[in-house]
Amino acid sequence: MESILFTPIRIAGVEIPNRFVRSATHEFMAGEDDGAPSDRHIQLFASLAEGEVGLIITGHAYVQPIGKASPRQTGIYDDRLVEPLSRIPPAVHRFASKIFIQIAHAGRQTKDRLAGGTPVAPSPVFEPVVKVMPRELTGDEIRALIRDFAAAGRRAKEAGFDGVQIHAAHGYLLSAFLSPYTNKRSDEWGGPAENRVRAIVEIILAMKALVGRDYPVIAKWNSTDFLSGGLAVEESVEMAGRAIEAGLDGIETSGGSSESGRGSMWAGVRPESEEGYFVEAAAKFKKALPVPVIGLGGNRTFAAMERIIASGRADLVSLSRPFIREPFLVRDFRLGRTSKSACISCNKCFNPRGITCGDLKNKTNGAEGIPL
Repeated sequence: MESILFTPIRIAGVEIPNRFVRSATHEFMAGEDDGAPSDRHIQLFASLAEGEVGLIITGHAYVQPIGKASPRQTGIYDDRLVEPLSRIPPAVHRFASKIFIQIAHAGRQTKDRLAGGTPVAPSPVFEPVVKVMPRELTGDEIRALIRDFAAAGRRAKEAGFDGVQIHAAHGYLLSAFLSPYTNKRSDEWGGPAENRVRAIVEIILAMKALVGRDYPVIAKWNSTDFLSGGLAVEESVEMAGRAIEAGLDGIETSGGSSESGRGSMWAGVRPESEEGYFVEAAAKFKKALPVPVIGLGGNRTFAAMERIIASGRADLVSLSRPFIREPFLVRDFRLGRTSKSACISCNKCFNPRGITCGDLKNKTNGAEGIPL
């Protein structure tokens, strides 16, 4: 009998061929000056598609220059980037895989030299890791932000991507709006949950007006901040429900921020029984919400991922670091060549010269001679 992991699932108007997702992972491969994707992006995503990853989500692409978070980050802030971005989907569509682009704004988790100015946030709450005191966004700037996220969604569709993922996790700007720890506003954008989620709701409404109801718009969503006085799971589920009412088509649950020291990339391999460390939160979202939910958190073992889906705790499973080491992992699972990723979660893969498996060093990441 075929495993449920190899059965298709629909997200809005798009059918995903299996339940494996490449979770958004910053590639460090774009042009430093303008964020234009490179040939290395095309090579990377093509290898993941050939390796049978059902849904590939790109690394975060910044929607405003001041929202740039990292060196060599992909940009989607200007119409002139549509043409270079449009080189990516055809390389993926040679295979059955689908590809979404993640769109994001760094908020307070960046530096002046990257953002080209003082980083912005819902409220002026000091960021102790980056050591930044952000500037509070004005109401007019929030409305401009909504327009720029919506325009980024339009560009994604024009470039041929199958869908968009809005980044509302890990302490970045939209995540900071959700959290009472970083959102201290007393106007329409802060205070109760319905106000803290308002910016995301308005982004979804504006984006859907441009891309159409059937074009998938999903979100990476913080289930918790791991911060005292921060976002709790129950309130996060409530706010996600409001986003779904506005047209959101799916949720990938994650958590943490740079300040909490607990993001989605926990170091060290865990026992099979502890894989999927955000799946418990995903199950709460799935129970309450009528859209596909993606579970993540150190997923490594085929049997454990199969149990996550079969038990109804999530609809899809996402992986990041294993696909850096083994872009052909899903195909190897299907052919019975392996039952577990070889990734050791050492976190040495995030190389500013381009992601690559630090454990394998100069090897080819199992991509049959294709360097990343």
